[in-house]
Amino acid sequence: MNLLETHGLTKVFGAHRAVDGVDVAVRPGELVALIGSNGAGKTTLVNLISGLLRADAGTIVFGGQDVTHRSVHERIEAGIARSFQLVNLFDQLTVLDNVALTVFARQGKTAHLWSVAARDTAVADEAMQVLGQFGLAARARMTAAGLSQGERKLLDVAVAYALRPTLLFLDEPTSGVSTREKAPIMDVVTSVVRQEHITAVVIEHDMDIVFTYSDRIVAMHQGAILAEGTPDEIRRNEQVTTTLIGSPQPE
Repeated sequence: MNLLETHGLTKVFGAHRAVDGVDVAVRPGELVALIGSNGAGKTTLVNLISGLLRADAGTIVFGGQDVTHRSVHERIEAGIARSFQLVNLFDQLTVLDNVALTVFARQGKTAHLWSVAARDTAVADEAMQVLGQFGLAARARMTAAGLSQGERKLLDVAVAYALRPTLLFLDEPTSGVSTREKAPIMDVVTSVVRQEHITAVVIEHDMDIVFTYSDRIVAMHQGAILAEGTPDEIRRNEQVTTTLIGSPQPE
């Protein structure tokens, strides 16, 4: 059974059909790359599935349940989480407290914003474990503002991961970082999601990253699904290479 399915999913802004009757499915354990030019509808599709936008038509089925009309919080509880292209962190809090806040929220606890981790040893221990998985344990006591851009990207994913999702959306996890940082970031992220058996959908423009790390690729164009398949199938798809990539990708 598919973990996620959308049927006829549609979102219209004025005369613009940002997502136009999209049918897409994601299987458990996959790492799917979602590609397309700017304005193709990728982020809008993810916003619809994660609940940040309401669909004008269509349905979203997650884990066999219709979640089309559920709130963001209800979808998080069901197991859907996401990171953002523009990193959304509490810069004046420590790296540890950024993750600890998410653990508190997941557990339904309340906390003051200062010295969050110090107030609950179990939460602090879990937050440190998460940071260790993402190679950030040594930065735990540093404020988030002091991290490099690559480390901030990893922390943003770590915060989303601390929600313990079944399905994790990653919006451009390597954007804004140097070329040499991209592969190490993706090595860490893919290692965590595969070890923890998390299904991941990654919006990504860097085709080297897409073809190296994804199990399957879904290509969008003008709000619709242009093609989907394995990296080899997408490499050989003339419509995709002509419309989105420009030339066939080397083997």
